[in-house]
Amino acid sequence: MVLNAAARLVVGAGKFDRITPVLRDVPQRIQFKVASAAYDCVHSTGPAYFKDVCTPLIDIADRSNLRSAQRGNMFVPRTMIEFGRRSFHVAAPAVWNAIPTHLRSTTISRGQFRAGLKTYLFNLAFYTDSL
Repeated sequence: MVLNAAARLVVGAGKFDRITPVLRDVPQRIQFKVASAAYDCVHSTGPAYFKDVCTPLIDIADRSNLRSAQRGNMFVPRTMIEFGRRSFHVAAPAVWNAIPTHLRSTTISRGQFRAGLKTYLFNLAFYTDSL
């Protein structure tokens, strides 16, 4: 109830307005879900078919010396069509590379990652001036 009240306050909804449609339409929800799946992919805790989806740049011979490889970025495959950018194979590394580096640390737990990611995406959605 407290979270829903806070969401109503942030988006300017009334006390008795339904909050679910408002929260469902926020694109950061999709980013959160993709980033959570990417975390599982990176830490090998997800399904077996995600094993080869997220390839660290440091594991690619020609790109291992790049600064982005040192930051823990993932390889984002190129696509020829717009529809291809929405596939998990492309979207997961792209979303992973867009989140702050402190959330991509190998020592961070899943709970800490999700809490930090929620805070980051909430600030991105509603307080863009502070970022």
